[in-house]
Amino acid sequence: MSDKTLRVVICWHMHQPEYREVFGGQFLEPWTYLHAIKDYADMAAHLEQVPGACAVFDFSPILLDQLEDYSGRLQRHLADGTPIGDRLLDALSHPVLPLDEDARRGLVRACLQANRQRLIERFPPYRRLADMATSVLAEGDNLAYMEDRFILDLLVWFHLAWLGETLRRDDRRADQLLSRVGSFSYQDRQLLLSLISDTLRDLLPRYRQLAESDRIELASCPWAHPILPLLMDFNTAREARPQSPLPVASQYPGGRERSAWHLETAIKHHRQCFGDDAQGCWPAEGAISGETVKLLGQAGFSWTASGQAVLCNSLGRPHPDSDDIHRPWRLSEQGPAIFFRDDGLSDLIGFTYKDWHADDAVANFIHHLETIAAEPAEPGRVVSVILDGENAWEHYPENAYHFVGTLYRKLVAHPDIELTTFSRCLRDPAVSIRQLKGLRAGSWVHGNLDTWMGDEDKNRAWEMLVAAKQQWDRLPDDMRERTGRQLAVCEGSDWFWWPGDYNPEMVVARFERLYRRHLADLYRLMGQPSPDYLEQPFSRGSGQPEGGGTMRPAQ
Repeated sequence: MSDKTLRVVICWHMHQPEYREVFGGQFLEPWTYLHAIKDYADMAAHLEQVPGACAVFDFSPILLDQLEDYSGRLQRHLADGTPIGDRLLDALSHPVLPLDEDARRGLVRACLQANRQRLIERFPPYRRLADMATSVLAEGDNLAYMEDRFILDLLVWFHLAWLGETLRRDDRRADQLLSRVGSFSYQDRQLLLSLISDTLRDLLPRYRQLAESDRIELASCPWAHPILPLLMDFNTAREARPQSPLPVASQYPGGRERSAWHLETAIKHHRQCFGDDAQGCWPAEGAISGETVKLLGQAGFSWTASGQAVLCNSLGRPHPDSDDIHRPWRLSEQGPAIFFRDDGLSDLIGFTYKDWHADDAVANFIHHLETIAAEPAEPGRVVSVILDGENAWEHYPENAYHFVGTLYRKLVAHPDIELTTFSRCLRDPAVSIRQLKGLRAGSWVHGNLDTWMGDEDKNRAWEMLVAAKQQWDRLPDDMRERTGRQLAVCEGSDWFWWPGDYNPEMVVARFERLYRRHLADLYRLMGQPSPDYLEQPFSRGSGQPEGGGTMRPAQ
């Protein structure tokens, strides 16, 4: 590696919140397994197919737990017919559908939850079924009299559209099913379930094998994906936005201890799942503060990361300096190194390139890297490209198969670019770490914490959590031990992301309802009646959905 080599780290963050109900264990939303068969499988395959490529992957532990659970349930079902506990998968597995009107309508609605342009329009049989289903729902027809064959074909095509591109191209079962127009038999549906089951069974071992062969670095994340700065101190919301309204409650009680629990539990789960300790921790949403970084260091992590606007705010600069962004920093000599995301490059992948030809997009991306490499600067720069490894791809043609594969191949072949990982950078003597005098709390979303606190509805969500935590604190030690996991679920970031008028109404309704259910389950586990307000929605969105991943593009 020459002194002028530009080091590039691509870090993919994988996360889904807890979708399982406590009592009964039913999965209430299908996104964990759908992203697994589409995105997580494809992301592993891209690395497997390009020798020399490497990346950093961060799975939230609450996602890993659900992936393992889904895999076990599917294997048991295929072995002895045990119900899976997911309404879509159970509908696929049954010889006949329920006659209940609401259940059938729910299945039809669920099968329309796919990107219209990239997933539905791509497959003419799916498009025709989706058009008919949309018309039936709009006209309010009684679905109890709709033929099972129609709903079952729609259900199969929904899953075929959600298959990852590498599965669609390489698995004979997918090819066999895709060659059919419709009238899928019970045996066809069992074939589809076996494909889904095998994909989930092999998924995490594939990532572990990639890590053991030094092709990827596996990072960790706080267990249920909480926003650690806010969990420890509500006032951190005002470090980037001094006028940000705070919840009525002044603080989250015992937030530092809860933050430590999320990190300790994540460390144990990562070791159990992948057989090794994670050296780095991508905190939920890249949200960090001075106390967060200190806690990460105490937990034993050698690196963490956040968005470039956090660095700009901390340095007191309105605009980023390329040489500053493309270096790791430290708050203290013993603390973890902090890498800052190149927001512009990351957002190009997350939001812009979806409408470009893959070759043009990759050429443009590499041109930006070559421009950075040509700038006069000390050697040892690290460009950190960090984004969701799941949500952007449904907006790309063919699940970004051509874009991601071409990106890896071109980067590996480039003479002046070195694909690497954060831990390798810390072992590289050419990469120096700069000292940061202070850190202003923020996240990868605009450099602040507004996405999770400050809006009236978001603050209301925090107040409901504080009330539940105060009840939890009064429990005896043994009951706190038994109910701590469910409390952690309620501390996750997603319940505070979605409330607010600017978010899409349908998504807000789904997530705020799930949050209220998780809180109600926590009260039930504690042996206490849940408050009446948990029976009523507290937020209704009216905005439009994002055009790419869940992360908002940099401003």
